[in-house]
Amino acid sequence: MDGLTMDAVTMDGPKMDAGETQLERLRAGLPDYARDLRLNLASVLSAEGAPGLNGRQLWSVALATGIAARHPPLAHAIESAAAAHLDAEHVTAARTAAAIMGMNNVYYRFLHLVEDEEGGYRSMPARLRMNALASAGIDRLDFELLCLAVSAVNGCGLCISSHERKLRAHGVSREAIQSAVRIAAVVYAVAGVLEYTAP
Repeated sequence: MDGLTMDAVTMDGPKMDAGETQLERLRAGLPDYARDLRLNLASVLSAEGAPGLNGRQLWSVALATGIAARHPPLAHAIESAAAAHLDAEHVTAARTAAAIMGMNNVYYRFLHLVEDEEGGYRSMPARLRMNALASAGIDRLDFELLCLAVSAVNGCGLCISSHERKLRAHGVSREAIQSAVRIAAVVYAVAGVLEYTAP
């Protein structure tokens, strides 16, 4: 199975054995008020819970959005769990997507929200290096999926629309796109809860 295995987890709460992973420990430690997130994290990081995505896509999206969510223990735990599913190129691509979209999402969110007149800021060159977008080292559409998921975490409407249109134009299904965004939503929410409950 391509997803996170939670064989020892019950619906009433986690029961971890000595071989539990770092990610499973973080998930098990989520407080009761975040029980939905605890269950959703196990779901979206499984082949059954992420229809339309293959294992590499699932774990690349999880890693990119984990980094974008800015909670290092969660990002490192996801990277550790993803090691069984991703080669070095996909790990680098996930890191690259989080990095480049961290910059692009701020800039293009500004363009979206500023309500400038026609021919204003949008007509000006960005003058920001974005070479990573053209040479990610993995399948181009897979990288677009990572950029879309990170843009969802960072809340940039222009980037979300642009990457979603490109994916759909090249035949990526709505189901796959929804799965990527569901992973982003859950990972981001889990990061927030972990940050709040950290000592």
